[in-house]
Amino acid sequence: MHKDISTALKLQALDARALELKREIATLPKQIAQIEKQLEGHLKRLELDKSALAANQRERKQLDTDVQGQHGKISKLRDQMLQAKTNDQYRAFQHEIEFCEQAIRKAEDKTLDLMSEAEALEKNVKAAEAALAEEKKAVDAEKAKAKQRTEEDQAELKTVEAERAATAAELPKPLLAAYDRLRTRYYKDGDVIAEAKDSMCQTCMMAMRPQYFQDVKASEQVMFCENCRRILYYVEPAVDVEAQMNE
Repeated sequence: MHKDISTALKLQALDARALELKREIATLPKQIAQIEKQLEGHLKRLELDKSALAANQRERKQLDTDVQGQHGKISKLRDQMLQAKTNDQYRAFQHEIEFCEQAIRKAEDKTLDLMSEAEALEKNVKAAEAALAEEKKAVDAEKAKAKQRTEEDQAELKTVEAERAATAAELPKPLLAAYDRLRTRYYKDGDVIAEAKDSMCQTCMMAMRPQYFQDVKASEQVMFCENCRRILYYVEPAVDVEAQMNE
């Protein structure tokens, strides 16, 4: 392997780690937003349940007011009945009283129905409040965890970037320029250094000319894949000492 390739491989590993950290730092706020969106759903359901319960209470209150009004009307009608001068007038008052009593019964029946509905609504509200409280705890815990992870990632990224700068300074300027150009222009999210093996670039899998592969193996200068432009390196295969001894 060419003497500068190991440094370039270290640089590539640092760039890969920095990219991974940046992606995670960018993703964490989106994850929190998704969690908070779920919490918003629980809040809306609770608001709907509370709204339904409030509407139920308002309607019951209105019915109670209506019943009181009908009782007051009946009381006045009975006073007026005592002053009726003819049977027709008496029956007219009696008919109005019966009409008021019917209205009272309907209101009371409706109130009973609403009271039954209110019990279910109150249970829903309590259950929704309990679920929301638990969900909020979970959200707060996730947010705290994400914040801590972000801080850790940012701290590590700072270290990686500092190490990257030191490593880059060890490379010859032409090689560093070639590396940076390949990463910026062609392989922003991937490797720019590829292994040469079996007369092939192991990344793009294109065959090399025999003499070109021999030049790469010689490692006397930095070589580039003629197909994908990546920086090439060659690793001498391990020697099987035991097999040689048994020959």
